[in-house]
Amino acid sequence: MVAAEANDVLELDERWTYVRRKVDQGWLWLALCRRTRQIVADTLGDRDAGAATDLRCSLKNGYEQVRSVSDLWPVYDEVFDLDLHQSCAYRGETNRVERLNATLRHHLGRLTRKTLSFSKSWENHSAVIHLFLLRYNQQMAKKLASR
Repeated sequence: MVAAEANDVLELDERWTYVRRKVDQGWLWLALCRRTRQIVADTLGDRDAGAATDLRCSLKNGYEQVRSVSDLWPVYDEVFDLDLHQSCAYRGETNRVERLNATLRHHLGRLTRKTLSFSKSWENHSAVIHLFLLRYNQQMAKKLASR
């Protein structure tokens, strides 16, 4: 993981997911660095302040002190420092993390809403997502190093 720089910006977003049946649902929370395109934090949980706090607490390599942007979901303003965080109605501020959500849906069939592939347990679901995110971060680090 590439260390944070002073001018970095994190894009925050959450996406719906489920295990076994759609009534057993949860949310995948992501924090993506705009400069490096790496995922610097992720968590699985409910769509509440507890999961947003878990996301904030899992930030790595100095990313706790950089500016962040998100959509207008109110828990971001409750959990993140208002001096560093900005909630935006304009989608352009979070387009990279939204693009990552589309990439996740494309590569992991179990994250697609209408699918025949699904996880049978939250442990398996979490493991598959984390393996994909690790591989994704490695690819982004290689691209960054080759510039």
